[in-house]
Amino acid sequence: MAAERVVPPRVAVAEQVAADAGFQQGCIPEVGRLLRLAAASKPHGLVAECGTGAGVGTAWLHSGLGAGGRLITVERDEELARRAAEIFGDDDRVDVLTGDWRLLERHAPFDVFFCDGGGKRDDPERVVELLAPGGLLILDDFTPSPHWPPRFGGEVDELRLFYLTHPALEATELLTTPVSSAVVAARRA
Repeated sequence: MAAERVVPPRVAVAEQVAADAGFQQGCIPEVGRLLRLAAASKPHGLVAECGTGAGVGTAWLHSGLGAGGRLITVERDEELARRAAEIFGDDDRVDVLTGDWRLLERHAPFDVFFCDGGGKRDDPERVVELLAPGGLLILDDFTPSPHWPPRFGGEVDELRLFYLTHPALEATELLTTPVSSAVVAARRA
């Protein structure tokens, strides 16, 4: 019998905060478990997230954060950022910033970067530059494509192709559900 998939306590709290705020774009559990794994792989790492939302993805990252790790997340919506910050108020390893995703630049390079907000589409080259050598990049919310190059809406998905073929990255696409996928990449040293 398979072990039960336990939801970390702060994830449950963040999911309730999201529901109370009417925020429906939170991290799905399949991606959350990937985030926990990525953070756990860098026990003394600097972990970043853009697009905090109500803190669900942040809580998944936090669940894998090592004692020597640090987590910085940024959300442009002031109310959501405030609510997310309350979830992590008792842990000085976590900083919730309010504003544009570029606020993360002053803290780079990152050992893990969950890019779920700004930058992913508007400045993908800068997203790659924010990774430390060996750093992991996770990008979700893609639609699986059986084609190469990957397609979306009947056209080549240039954004996904950018990350999958970037010369500084070793990247792959993982199916997270039957209808969603994530790009996971490591920055070459």
